[in-house]
Amino acid sequence: MKEINRFTHYSFFTEMSELASRHGSFDLSLGLPDFDIDDRLKNFLKESADLNTYHYEPLAGNPLLIENIIAFNTKRKNKISVTTHEVTVVPCATFALYTALKSILNQEDEVIIIQPSYYTYAPAVVMNGGIPVYYDLEQDFTVDWEVFKKSISEKTKAIIINSPQNPTGKIWKKEDWEQLYELIRDQEIYLISEEIYDTYCYDEAEHYSSMIHPGLRNRTFCIFSFGKMFHTSGWKVSYMLASEELTSLFRCHQQYISYSANAPAQYALAKYLEVFDPEVNKTTMQKKRDIFSELLKDTPLQIEQLAEGSVFQVVNFRNLSKTMTDVEFSKWLTVEKKVACLPLSAFYNSRQNSDYVRFSFAKKDELIIQALEHLRKNL
Repeated sequence: MKEINRFTHYSFFTEMSELASRHGSFDLSLGLPDFDIDDRLKNFLKESADLNTYHYEPLAGNPLLIENIIAFNTKRKNKISVTTHEVTVVPCATFALYTALKSILNQEDEVIIIQPSYYTYAPAVVMNGGIPVYYDLEQDFTVDWEVFKKSISEKTKAIIINSPQNPTGKIWKKEDWEQLYELIRDQEIYLISEEIYDTYCYDEAEHYSSMIHPGLRNRTFCIFSFGKMFHTSGWKVSYMLASEELTSLFRCHQQYISYSANAPAQYALAKYLEVFDPEVNKTTMQKKRDIFSELLKDTPLQIEQLAEGSVFQVVNFRNLSKTMTDVEFSKWLTVEKKVACLPLSAFYNSRQNSDYVRFSFAKKDELIIQALEHLRKNL
């Protein structure tokens, strides 16, 4: 229990949002959209209420949803081809991560976590008897493969990857997956690949999934999120792609944790996938990123690398303070300057400071504009 209790990042995430609310600040701290979902999606959910959608769906998920997930992934530029036996509908990405780890870990197996990373990764490893091994990205948030290789041992059982990445906005390219494969090809090491921001790849970048790589495909649990795609996180429906063998292993555990996901929402999402245009999704969010980055130029805050994907932008704050920690700066900006963000150190296991904070641009355009105009006048 002590091992689990030492992970307290969730309380900090909520604390920053509560701090913003208490002080009437513009809240750009969390990746929770403040804009409405597509009316067509609402109508499909209403339609589902008149149908027989109030019982459990099959363990694998609603058959129409599975069919449309397969069709959606086939239409990608970097096509992901899967069968019905390789798709599982799950309540959320966190559930998929936890259950995938439960499917493969034995006591004291090591799992490599690439930092900065989302706060749920390490607790999911520990709760399944594993040992987190942390690899820190370079200063420019890239992987130094020679250094990364040193994190791999005979006890390594899995590696958790997130692309497009929260918080850095980095996207793994085909070459990155190739480099990883060369390091692990001769070991039984699995990948938990969280690709929940797959529809948010900017500036002509295309999402490249671990499920496409021929050498990695059969050792990958690949996780996607309708909550992130359609801004419906409260509906609690995501999906996982994996080989038939890994899917069977996953479902053995899934049936005892959460048999299935929200049935009415599964129907609505299945119907919406038939009309959904991911290009609109990407263009809308890229516009928000560009508004944020353009307005930030009029402040002392500095973007060193524009987000390639996701809904987050990492910003260097050292032009404003050489002495404050990133936690102190985040609280100061939230309370005194009325714009909330998160310190990058919150995305590390034991780092106490960094030169960076993270903002979310998954907000209404007017909120982004108001927040950045406020900073321009007050910093």
